[in-house]
Amino acid sequence: MEAKTNGPSVNAGRVMDGPTNPMVTPLLTDLYQFTMAYAYWKAGKHNDRAVFDLYFRKNPFGGEFTVFAGLEECIKLIANFKLTKEEISFICETLPGSCEEGFVKYLRNIDCSDVEVYAISEGTVVFPKVPLLRVEGPVAVVQLLETPVLNLVNFASLVATNAARHRLVAGKSKMLLEFGLRRAQGPDGAISASKYCYIGGFDATSNVAAGRLFGIPLRGTHSHAFVSSFMSPDEILERSLHRSDGSSTCEDFVSLVQSWLSKIQWAKALGNTVGETNQSELAAFTSYALAFPNNFLALVDTYDVTRSGVPNFCAVALALNDLGYKSVGIRLDSGDLAYLSGEARKIFQIIEKEFGLPGFGKTSITASNDLNEETLDALNKQGHEVDCYGIGTYLVTCYAQAALGCVFKLVEINNQPRIKLSEDVSKVSIPCKKRCYRLYGREGYSLVDIMTGENEPCPKVGERILCRHPFNESKRAYVVPQRVEELLKCYWPGKSGKVREELPALKDIRDHCIKQLEQMRPDHIRRLNPTPYKVSVSAKLYDFIHFLWLNEAPVGELQ
Repeated sequence: MEAKTNGPSVNAGRVMDGPTNPMVTPLLTDLYQFTMAYAYWKAGKHNDRAVFDLYFRKNPFGGEFTVFAGLEECIKLIANFKLTKEEISFICETLPGSCEEGFVKYLRNIDCSDVEVYAISEGTVVFPKVPLLRVEGPVAVVQLLETPVLNLVNFASLVATNAARHRLVAGKSKMLLEFGLRRAQGPDGAISASKYCYIGGFDATSNVAAGRLFGIPLRGTHSHAFVSSFMSPDEILERSLHRSDGSSTCEDFVSLVQSWLSKIQWAKALGNTVGETNQSELAAFTSYALAFPNNFLALVDTYDVTRSGVPNFCAVALALNDLGYKSVGIRLDSGDLAYLSGEARKIFQIIEKEFGLPGFGKTSITASNDLNEETLDALNKQGHEVDCYGIGTYLVTCYAQAALGCVFKLVEINNQPRIKLSEDVSKVSIPCKKRCYRLYGREGYSLVDIMTGENEPCPKVGERILCRHPFNESKRAYVVPQRVEELLKCYWPGKSGKVREELPALKDIRDHCIKQLEQMRPDHIRRLNPTPYKVSVSAKLYDFIHFLWLNEAPVGELQ
């Protein structure tokens, strides 16, 4: 299944398809956005040109990186931002006091044609304080975008980051499957999690709806209920199976399986460790193999993994092999995963040698059962033979952290820079319209992100530039970049006439995310005590921040 292409398409006169979730409308916002819009209109300020930055203050999960996601849905919202007659009536009924007819007329004409959106590419590794989106436009309109845009970015970036962290712990060679649908926070939480886990590095999902919507590869076989629903092989009515090449037919596949089970039980190399297996389990495996001979993967822990599940799987797999089919593998959903995967691997390797079946020893082993980052790390330390992980609850619910905490702050209005002050320095905003760059060193790793004023010259390769911490005057360093990347690109130009960046296909976003992680220095993305990544401002912007800070902060008086 191919990942679908995102981006603009002509549909019923639209410039672009609407958001995936039909509930994402202009009403998906906080009431105070509309009360402010009314107050702006009453004051005659509603068309003042404003610039807002969307950013976060701290990386999630105790780490030092975040994966930016949710941009496509934001652009789809902006492209289709229009209030219906019914929605306007509801707003007017809801606002305190009476709504003037002039404001109603204003709401009828609101859209985002005069809004500009500049953003970092979706799937990029990002850091605190650096704007993920810069939204420019009439202040009342941009204010109405605040809540839905934050909603679309916060969870998306959190779950994409969670997925990327699981990928880093699992390693490049392991397959990761997202199994979180049944435990996710509602249908939208499930659909969003499937999409953004894929961006973060997962290979497939069990979520059929997400597979259809986004073209994410689907994976899944059967549950314990399927295994325990069988009582004996006598229940299997249709026993024939064609060879994979169609050249002949095995009329009694069940008997072929039984004959292989007998050979396994008598195999000296297994040391007579395989005795009587559960025949109802064998019937279930045989039935499933008859239904899906090219995709046979068995859940082997319903009764006993090593005494029944694995031998029964092997019997069915060897019978399929006789007919030219290659089995996929087994899944473990309980017990000591490190030990059981090792024991299963030993049996596979013995059978490969005993019966002369090249490659059988490498049969895939999938593990599930409430896995999380810590479990994967523990398995790595213990040693295991798992090839593939199915991860659900802890992944899609972001159990380790409830929210990312993105904010949407005014940084300029009518070309006048604005700053938000706080006794907590981490909550002081960085004023004015900015340009953002990533500077790379000789080894190809990114060294630092730097923000500059809009009209400052771009950092140049090979030229030394002073990078300063936004608020700590003693933290500063000269950097001589070997490569300079501008981070903010125009994804919605409004009436500006600027060239718009196309929204890439989902798989391209995923590939970009994986490449981004490879470009990070390993100590920035490690699990234990990661090194903080440097986010800086230019010397000129640093001076301006502190000038504006002193100018806006009231001077106290001691009596």
